[in-house]
Amino acid sequence: MSQSRRSFLKAMGTVSLTAVGAKESKATPKNVVSDDRLGVLVDTTVCIGCRQCEYACKVEHGLPAGNIDDYSDRSVFETMRRPDHTALTVVNEYPAENSRQQSVTVKVQCMHCDHPACVSACIVGAFTKQENGAVIWDEGRCIGCRYCMVACPFQIPAFEFDKTIQPRIMKCDFCYETRTSKGLPTACVEACPTEALTFGKRYELIQIAHERIRKNPERYIDHVFGEHEVGGTSWLYLGGQEFLRLGFPDVGTNPAPGATEPIQHAIFKFFVPPVALYALLGGIMWLGKQSSEEEE
Repeated sequence: MSQSRRSFLKAMGTVSLTAVGAKESKATPKNVVSDDRLGVLVDTTVCIGCRQCEYACKVEHGLPAGNIDDYSDRSVFETMRRPDHTALTVVNEYPAENSRQQSVTVKVQCMHCDHPACVSACIVGAFTKQENGAVIWDEGRCIGCRYCMVACPFQIPAFEFDKTIQPRIMKCDFCYETRTSKGLPTACVEACPTEALTFGKRYELIQIAHERIRKNPERYIDHVFGEHEVGGTSWLYLGGQEFLRLGFPDVGTNPAPGATEPIQHAIFKFFVPPVALYALLGGIMWLGKQSSEEEE
């Protein structure tokens, strides 16, 4: 019996050393933050809620878009909506702060954070932060764990629960493949009839935003949402009232991955196949069983 146990421990030691000595995994994903990264400035005081951005986004991404005339129906504003697997961006309406103001409509989509929680949470590197600012998802790497959905402070990534075969994680991809990787503006920016959306380099958009605030202090609150939130985002917002009233979460200024990333990367620093883990646990159970039998 002792020889059998010795042989088992020797084999388990070999498996453990092989796993630890294996090539370091790619759990740490690509996360590039370029000084010239692109972004979009959303001026909520100019948005009229026409939802042309919604229609353009669906057409660009091959999602059922319906008739463009249907987007003039403002009854959709009776309930708050979130982006989902059928719409990568949506527009919501919020009541005026006082009788002198009008209601405010706000476009919602992935914020393309500078330090994305979804990138940090993904254990297989399916999410990456591109040099131009886009945060994109790789279907070929995704294992469907949906940690990204839990990690996102803006509750953006959506899952195609209605699909049993090859469901996808759905979110705004900043029109990366077809537009922004080539220097072109996103489809929603191009479709906006009031120029509520401004496309450009992020640092220039921040300058534009603060200049608008300086020139029109009665129109805007002195806050550019996304300049510092969660360490900075590629989508920036101007508003005439506090952003908490406009459906924006209180996310603070610290990068979202700060709390979870050290733990996750400590666990996944080296890729240990689940089979090896189960073998180790099974071995412990086996030893316990043998000890019990010897005592009997």
